[in-house]
Amino acid sequence: QVQLVESGGGLVQAGDSLKLSCAASGRTFSKNAMGWFRQAPGKEREFVAVTDWSGGATYYADSVKGRFTISRDNAKNTVYLQMNTLKTEDTAVYYCAARKNTLISDLRAAFDYWGQGTQVTVSA
Repeated sequence: QVQLVESGGGLVQAGDSLKLSCAASGRTFSKNAMGWFRQAPGKEREFVAVTDWSGGATYYADSVKGRFTISRDNAKNTVYLQMNTLKTEDTAVYYCAARKNTLISDLRAAFDYWGQGTQVTVSA
């Protein structure tokens, strides 16, 4: 059974940093694109960042470009999201997701596996 488990969320102040982790189990994702999405209260789940299987190709939402960095450690079957200079509008539940193929995408429907999410709250 495939599982994606996020961790690292919490309550921080604006301007702080936080690093999320997503550990995969049940199969290896070393040849799969993996990404992060987020969902704020009352809003649709939105794309945040994605990486290809190697970490060599990445893509970010404009709202986080320059502040967030996605990376992965295939030996640990884990993907990370380093979030710097956090803003109150970054408050959301953050979800890890994986595709069945290697191609990066910013479309929610393109991802086949999802974690349960981790809450990130940024206070002013």
